Amino acid sequence: MKKSAKKLMAAAMAALMAASMTACGGSKTETTAAAESKADAAETTAAGETEAAKDGEKKVLKVAMECAYAPYNWTQPDDSNGAVPIADSNEYAYGYDVMMAKKICEELGYDLQIVRLDWDSLIPAIQSGQVDCVIAGQSITEERLQAVDFSEPYYYATIVTLVKQDGKYANATSVADLAGATCTSQQSTIWYQNCLPQIPDANILAATASAPDMLMSLNADKCDLVVTDQPTGKGALVAYPNFKMLEFGGGDNDFQVSDEDINIGISMKKGNTELKEAIDSVLTKMTKDDFSAMMDEAISVQPLAN
Repeated sequence: MKKSAKKLMAAAMAALMAASMTACGGSKTETTAAAESKADAAETTAAGETEAAKDGEKKVLKVAMECAYAPYNWTQPDDSNGAVPIADSNEYAYGYDVMMAKKICEELGYDLQIVRLDWDSLIPAIQSGQVDCVIAGQSITEERLQAVDFSEPYYYATIVTLVKQDGKYANATSVADLAGATCTSQQSTIWYQNCLPQIPDANILAATASAPDMLMSLNADKCDLVVTDQPTGKGALVAYPNFKMLEFGGGDNDFQVSDEDINIGISMKKGNTELKEAIDSVLTKMTKDDFSAMMDEAISVQPLAN
């Protein structure tokens, strides 16, 4: 009996220990699986959040312009026609340059910020890193290429002369016919630096600070004529119906300019190949007709005050 009881007790103890060990093993496995599941879930969530944050981030393209150079760019009080807020102001910018900046940002998935600067501050702003690029009707000249890089042209602008319809030079058919004229143009432009000196015996006044100042000088009879590019000339005819635009048609009778003088580009910091390639990828898909259609649209909605 005692022996049988001992055997029974030993068997019971063995079964209990086996059950206990099995229970402990099962608990450990479940705990590990749960922990791993939670870890995997956390890792997945973190990865998802990281990816979402990454996808949610958009580059802000800071674009400088005068906001005073219609039809390329101008300032207006509201967002009509798709105008964009000007940084650090309660005003808006629009015009051909803004339209082009918006198209580039839409194609590349960037957010757009317009920074308003005077003409002579544009290139220094690129060099200092204040802005990413300048879209402001700049000709791609060798002199500027020493300081900044340029995109492919985003417009091709011919040179024109603006006079009063009843002025002395209204019937001029060549640069030679402008001889002796009192004239001016905007500072730091090829119009002032390259074109005006080609007029025989010209009385060249001091350059104006901006395109609107240039046009007001002509309107106020401070000069006989101004030289500018075709889009600015077309825009001026809308604002000043008493003006006449003279186009001499190229050749020996016209102002002698190179392609670099009339090819308008987007400037950016030297060596910024990533931005240049990105912008060029948009511009090279557009044609001269696309540029002209966009410019005509800008001219059609420009305010008369710009």
